[in-house]
Amino acid sequence: MLMKKCKIVMTILLTCLLLGNTFGSVAVKAAGVSGNQAEQTVETMAKADEYKAFWFSYYDYDAYRAKYKKRNASTFKKYFTQVVKKGKSIGMNCVIVHVRPFGDAMYKSKYFPWSKCISGKQGKNPGYDPLKIMTSVAHANGIKIEAWINPYRVAAGSTNYNKLSSKNPARKWHKNKKTRRNVLAYKGSLYYNPAKAQVRKLIVNGVKEIVQNYDVDGIHMDDYFYPTFSSSNVNSAFDAKEYRASTMAKSKKSIVTFRRQQVNILVKDIHSAVKAINPNVTFGISPAGNIDNLTSRYSYYVDINKWLNSSDYVDYICPQIYWGFKHPYAKFDKVTNRWMKAAKSKKVKVYIGIAVYRAGHNTGAGSRERREWKSDANVLKKQVQYARKKGCDGFAFFDYQDLKSRTSAKAVKRLKKVLK
Repeated sequence: MLMKKCKIVMTILLTCLLLGNTFGSVAVKAAGVSGNQAEQTVETMAKADEYKAFWFSYYDYDAYRAKYKKRNASTFKKYFTQVVKKGKSIGMNCVIVHVRPFGDAMYKSKYFPWSKCISGKQGKNPGYDPLKIMTSVAHANGIKIEAWINPYRVAAGSTNYNKLSSKNPARKWHKNKKTRRNVLAYKGSLYYNPAKAQVRKLIVNGVKEIVQNYDVDGIHMDDYFYPTFSSSNVNSAFDAKEYRASTMAKSKKSIVTFRRQQVNILVKDIHSAVKAINPNVTFGISPAGNIDNLTSRYSYYVDINKWLNSSDYVDYICPQIYWGFKHPYAKFDKVTNRWMKAAKSKKVKVYIGIAVYRAGHNTGAGSRERREWKSDANVLKKQVQYARKKGCDGFAFFDYQDLKSRTSAKAVKRLKKVLK
């Protein structure tokens, strides 16, 4: 009898979702399901327009190159069609594709060299345009596509400019004494200097050409902003020279405020540029999940409260809440609650980033969280249900490789039941 009532509930709700949960609750009760059953059914169902995205990272291009000896437009289209169909079969409606992971490009750019991730060597033309193919394949299969960029990262684990393409603007700037500080070396990696106007212009121009030349549905930035400093070097490292020469230093404002302003200027400029070209293209950012780290004086310099309470910076925020319910101090439910409370103005959408890559693995902080990720096949499903109950607007799942892996297969199978 209960199964029959549930089927009736589902049928009614699917036709009433656009009218909201209040109407849906009435429909549920009218069908003969009352109290907690009705409330739980409504709260854990997806909204009709719920965002359900998955990340397709730079190393997924490496996987393509490893799989196919003949690498051309035809084989790449075949590979990416499999990617999209896999995502769609799980219930996804958007794919977030890495197009600029290391100051390079997975598309034909007049600003950045071709990425080594697609051709094997930075600056080498792969012979086809991956982003053009990806947008075509995504839309042909009825899902949206967003272009994912790392704004500041130039090279990870290396400060050797000679390893960069001769066409790389970072290498060109480094050769010229006047522009040398546009790129900074810090702890063995290279970064574009957030405090330089030329850098911001380059990044914004790179976004403009994507929106102008490709049929993308959105521009997406992840959590790579400023690197992490310590109490001993926070006032002296990286772009401290630019700070000391700034009007903010002269007016006694802190270097923390200065750095947040540099990021804010870039984010606001990107948002304005995107909307000027196509108001229908979204711009969103996926910051680290711990708000305390984002608001720390030592890292990121992401002005999250300003972004969440303004329509001038982003269309959505997607915090990477990559912890389980059993984490010792960053529990999924508590962190999610905090984000939803911070976003109470409702000026931007909030999507929750979920760690598929942990499901089935013995990973986490402490034995209880490790056991949760390793043994609880319902962990991803429960995270979705919990965040829906708290009013989030959707989800992004990291990442494609793990959505199709054997290790996470049981958890993904359970996840699918609440996404489809």
